[in-house]
Amino acid sequence: MVTSAPSPRPVSPHLQIWRFTVTMAASITHRGTGMVLYGGSILIAVWLYALAFSPALYESAAGFVRSPLGFIIVAGYVWAMSFHLMNGLRHLYWDYGRGFAVKTAIMTAWLVYIASAILAAIVLWFGYSAMGGA
Repeated sequence: MVTSAPSPRPVSPHLQIWRFTVTMAASITHRGTGMVLYGGSILIAVWLYALAFSPALYESAAGFVRSPLGFIIVAGYVWAMSFHLMNGLRHLYWDYGRGFAVKTAIMTAWLVYIASAILAAIVLWFGYSAMGGA
């Protein structure tokens, strides 16, 4: 019986050899914001329940939203929604077969981060102004 040494198999790329890029960050952030939106939607459902059925519960929820911790949670949810929307538009652009060049992909990833921050700031400003908070 003749045995031979096993032939070396190719090794798949692993995280240690990848250089972290903005396009990678945008992909990871898109997945993370999707999870945040899921959890935030549950909180919105609880808030709507309070609005419909319990004025006392609604007042405590509204008071929490006006608190510093509540603002951080609402701001995070609004930014997650803004980022997910902007990156979804980027994916829609890709669906037309455009934007795959490396420079374009990098530029649009940066634009998604910038536009989502601006959109979130505008939405938060209008939202808190309507509540009398700004």
